[in-house]
Amino acid sequence: MDTFSISGRIVDLHNRRIFPGEVNVRDGVIVSISAKDKAEDRFILAGFVDSHVHIESSMLSPSRFAEMVVPRGTIAVVSDPHEIANVMGVPGVEFMISDGNTVPLKFFFGAPSSVPATCFESSGAVLDSEDVRLLLQREDIWFLSEVMNYPGVIHGDKDVLKKLEYANSLAKPIDGHAPGLSGADLEKYVSHNITTDHECSSLEEAEIKLSKGMKIQIREGSAARNFHALHPLFFKYPNQLMLCTDDSHPDEILNQGHIDRILRLGISKYNINLFDILRSATIIPVQHYKLPVGLLREGDPADFIVVDNLENFSLLESYIDGKKVFDRTKGNLFTVEPGQTINRFREQALDVNELNLSMPESKTTVRVIDVRDGELLSLQYLWKPELGAGVRLEGSIKDDITKLVVLSRYSNQKPALGFVKNLGIKKGAIGSSVAHDSHNLIVAGVDDESIALVINELIKSGGGIAAFDGENLNLLPLAVGGLMSNERGEYVAAKYQELNQLAKNMGSSLKAPFMTLSFLSLLVIPELKLSDKGLFDVSKFSFVPLFV
Repeated sequence: MDTFSISGRIVDLHNRRIFPGEVNVRDGVIVSISAKDKAEDRFILAGFVDSHVHIESSMLSPSRFAEMVVPRGTIAVVSDPHEIANVMGVPGVEFMISDGNTVPLKFFFGAPSSVPATCFESSGAVLDSEDVRLLLQREDIWFLSEVMNYPGVIHGDKDVLKKLEYANSLAKPIDGHAPGLSGADLEKYVSHNITTDHECSSLEEAEIKLSKGMKIQIREGSAARNFHALHPLFFKYPNQLMLCTDDSHPDEILNQGHIDRILRLGISKYNINLFDILRSATIIPVQHYKLPVGLLREGDPADFIVVDNLENFSLLESYIDGKKVFDRTKGNLFTVEPGQTINRFREQALDVNELNLSMPESKTTVRVIDVRDGELLSLQYLWKPELGAGVRLEGSIKDDITKLVVLSRYSNQKPALGFVKNLGIKKGAIGSSVAHDSHNLIVAGVDDESIALVINELIKSGGGIAAFDGENLNLLPLAVGGLMSNERGEYVAAKYQELNQLAKNMGSSLKAPFMTLSFLSLLVIPELKLSDKGLFDVSKFSFVPLFV
């Protein structure tokens, strides 16, 4: 029988009090919590839960991701394997579950609801309602992942409605994804028991959704940072809020933290009540998703952490199911073995002549994707190039307009061509096989030769992230689905930082240029995006011509 006791100042989130006490554990379960006259000067509290994260966006396999976040006090994550499903289908979801099971961090995966996210792009797989039904019936699938196809819900798409029906019949939670949705359309959306949203970027939007009974997952990731705009919600609706990262890159986890980073931000900068913000990272997600995660109560799994203070949550020890998995003096107390590699990638290289583009005689204006730093939302900019008809069009450094290419990774199709404003690079090209949601190749550059070079290097390597500064090419290979690496997080973080710095040396002023790039093909986030099939107006939900 495995028994132990640990003493300290108990952070009781249920009764909103802190008291000296002792936690007694037997066979992975908390058998008693008793008060004492005094205890060691450290704090024992429930471990942190990320309520919505795409592990793939860390560019790490689940087991390598665990190595990074366990030292930050995270003991569980609610994860949508949407990205790998778009590449590999159901086997991709099964890979995530299998790899996650090799480490102690508790992964709770959902059934991806929107693979592909739309029919307006090429993906590596399709998960129809029957595929989703079979996934939802599994005990290791905990919810229906974010329903990005909100037009399908609103307009009664039969396949979408079947997925919702299956989740509801099994009493499994349904996650939302509905940026800007309001009025009658929102009413219809939530009527299907879609109960969360992590896409709110304004207080007004969040309050409307809260009024409909939704819980808001306040997102603070690498590209989308909404905590500043949404933090006042804690002063009115603390019991309807959760914290999430959604998409977080390894360098940020390594250098700044995970959920602990958001907790520090809320407490130190915005003076949010300690119990309210801790509950949003523990009790509320555990109860909402009905997770077998301990909340520091008698009879719970022994999932808890020990920190030396409640300001920066510096971790001393971490326990999952009663096993110590982290110790400050020793680091992680579990090992990660290099996992399998799965992938799907075209082999045919791109001919640079396929990138040739010129202004039609009858047109004077080009639709350009206008990006904003730290936002997934993009605008439309109308550009009038100072070129005559028939002249090769490659962008304008003066106007900060860069050529953008999306190329199917699944078949030997011709590339889709467009332009992006405010990316900032002034030489060479940057590119990636991480391109939400279907993860085709996306490359931006100042000249066609540089773009073709980066595309062909990514094809040859089976995916990754690359930058060519006009002289040298730097590459981070992502052998797992062209999305993740089996290398240690420290290596991936350092390589990613190196690439980010190279992009900045090339002129970009964006905080996360590669993550911003990766969302320029996401057809469910307004306003203008580029898929491998062409330029797409999300507001109209239709393709639009490049030239006006």
